[in-house]
Amino acid sequence: MDRLANITTLRAFVTVAHLGSVSRAAEALHLTQPAISHQIKRLAEDTGVTLFRRTPRGLEITAEGAAIVTKAEAVLGAMADFQRSARQQGGRISGRLRIGTVVDPEFIRLGRLLGQLRTSYPGIATELAHGVSGDVVARLRRGQIDAGYHLTVPEAGAGAEAGQEALHTVRLADVTYRIIAPAGWDALVETDDWGVLAALPWIGTPEASVHSRLLAGILAQAGCTQNVVAMVDQEASMLEMVRAGVGLSLCRESIALHQRQTAGLAMCSGISVPASLSFSTLARRADDPLIAVLFDLLGSHWR
Repeated sequence: MDRLANITTLRAFVTVAHLGSVSRAAEALHLTQPAISHQIKRLAEDTGVTLFRRTPRGLEITAEGAAIVTKAEAVLGAMADFQRSARQQGGRISGRLRIGTVVDPEFIRLGRLLGQLRTSYPGIATELAHGVSGDVVARLRRGQIDAGYHLTVPEAGAGAEAGQEALHTVRLADVTYRIIAPAGWDALVETDDWGVLAALPWIGTPEASVHSRLLAGILAQAGCTQNVVAMVDQEASMLEMVRAGVGLSLCRESIALHQRQTAGLAMCSGISVPASLSFSTLARRADDPLIAVLFDLLGSHWR
C-alpha cells in the first residue's frame, strides 16, 4: 500500500477522471498511453476499487472511483500548496508557465507582459503555444497550457459544458469585427442583408476559431448558410486571400480600415460584429502564485 503515496499515480488517475480518456491524459501529462494505463491499473489493484468502466464515449468513472477522486485531488492540492509555500519561503516565485496565444503579439500586448514578467519574476520561464481561440481553451482544459488568451462571443465567454472544468476568466478588451471583401466588390457588400452576404464567396476558418463561432450564431439567426469556397487557419493567409480576390472574411476593425486604405479592399459599412478578448486559467489554479502574477500584470497593462 506504500505505492498509494505516488503522486504520479494520483495525477494520472485524476487527469483520466477529468478527461475521460487515457490518450488525452497521456497528451496532457506528456506521458505515454501505456504509462498512464499502468498507473491506473496499479491504483485499482492497490485499492481494490474498479475506478473506470469503458463506454462507447470513452472511460467513465465509477461511483467508487468518484468517491476517491476527490481525495486524490486533495492530496495533489496539498502537494501544490507545499510547493507554493516552499517557493514563497525562499523569497521568490519560480517555475515554468505555458501560455496560449492568439492572433498577433502586438494586439494582445504580449511583449509588454513577457517583458514585465521577466523583469519582476526572473525565476519564471515561459513557453508559448499559438492557436485559434477554441484550441487555446481546449488545451487549457487538457492541461497542455497553464493560461491563455482567447477571443469570445461576448455573451458566451468560455463557459464550461457538463463535465468540463470551470475556468477563471477576465475580459481584457472589447473587439469589433467587420466584413472585408476584395477590391472592387464595394457594391456587392453595401448591404446589411445577411442572406445576400452569406451567398457571396467566403473564406472560412476552423470551427474552433472566433470567426466561425461569431458567424455561426448570426447566420443561424438569419436562417442562411455561408458559401465557403476556401479554408484558412491564420489571419495573414486570410488577408492574402481577400486581397487575391477569393472572397469575403471577417476582420478586426483596425486591420479592416488599414487594408481599405492601403490595399483598396472593400468593407461592409452597415455591419459590425462585437467580440471580446479574454484571458483564462482553470478556476482551481487561479490562486497558484505562478498564475496569479500573470493576472496581476495583465491588469496593469489593460486598465
